[in-house]
Amino acid sequence: MRERLFTPGPTQIPERVQVAMSNPLVHHRGSEFKKIFKEVIENLKYFFQTDGDVITLTASGTGAMEACVVNILSKNDRVLTVSGGKFGERWGQLCQTYGANVHIMEVPWGQAVDPSDIKSHLQKNPETAAVFLTHSETSTGVAADIKSIAEVVRNHSDTLLVVDAITSAGVLPFKMQEWGIDVAITGSQKGLMCPPGLAAVALNDRAWQKIKASDIPKFYFDLLKEKKAQENMTSAWTPGITLFMGLREALKMIREEGLETLWQGYELLAHATREAVKAVGLELFAQSPSNSLTAVTLPESIDGVKFKRHLREKYGITVAGGQAALKGKIIRIAHMGYYDTLDMVLMISALELGLADFGWEFKHGEGVFTIQNIFMQNQK
Repeated sequence: MRERLFTPGPTQIPERVQVAMSNPLVHHRGSEFKKIFKEVIENLKYFFQTDGDVITLTASGTGAMEACVVNILSKNDRVLTVSGGKFGERWGQLCQTYGANVHIMEVPWGQAVDPSDIKSHLQKNPETAAVFLTHSETSTGVAADIKSIAEVVRNHSDTLLVVDAITSAGVLPFKMQEWGIDVAITGSQKGLMCPPGLAAVALNDRAWQKIKASDIPKFYFDLLKEKKAQENMTSAWTPGITLFMGLREALKMIREEGLETLWQGYELLAHATREAVKAVGLELFAQSPSNSLTAVTLPESIDGVKFKRHLREKYGITVAGGQAALKGKIIRIAHMGYYDTLDMVLMISALELGLADFGWEFKHGEGVFTIQNIFMQNQK
């Protein structure tokens, strides 16, 4: 039985990327790697839509989050973190770990933060050094209105906006420089269509000014060291060389397709998936859904842990389950990265088969009909 991955990280990897990663190793201080490194950095700037610096780290997305905190903040800085899911919570935990004075703005899971709430907080707390939040909350499938939030934060010139764009960059419209976002991060295993292990931090000049004044100790995640090394087209420490080879190829594919085209494509996949889910009588968990993934609320009669296992063992389909309080209550279906219309038709077909196995009553084939119909209506 063929295994198919529909998790919101890691996502499926294109053959072109796999082949690129199978090439012989090169030395990370040699001229060949410098060519790879330069190409990756140039294309990451396009990926983030910025002319500013992009620093790469051999780390997970959480490593990039920690790098932001330890480089941008100084001890006792006042910060605002937005917590509307597992990864929004992580911003607060990281900032508290490094001695920041943290105000956590709690948002009910499944809902997006209201930009006016951030505006109100900043008006009352103009000394806030930075706002940390998640654009696409992977644990709930919610997308924040990051463009409006950036506009709010820009009106407080000393406050930096730091965005976890791990499951949004390359998938949702994201224009870092145009919108005035100071720092953005992503990981290799999401919209970049690579295995886990690389992270990228994009920064503007305002962020670098804050970094130079930071008094928090750091070593491996010292972005000033990385910036200096990058001037010589290399990294401060030994990088994931094969991952860089794969990332160069993935970024080539993204440039060939074009970001606008990709954004539109993911919007279609997301819309069709959501409509198909509703067609079989299920509800969406997110009130403001992300185009990166669809979080599906399961009926009380279906145990999400068992259902997820059943899809994998009987049909070879791996989806993600709920986290923390949502464990067993939702499943999360990815449509970011290397997926197309037929992938999502297959996913909905497997979902229908699994639901029928668990005794859920619905009109069989309605989900598949719905998703196919949407795709046919949008054929070019």
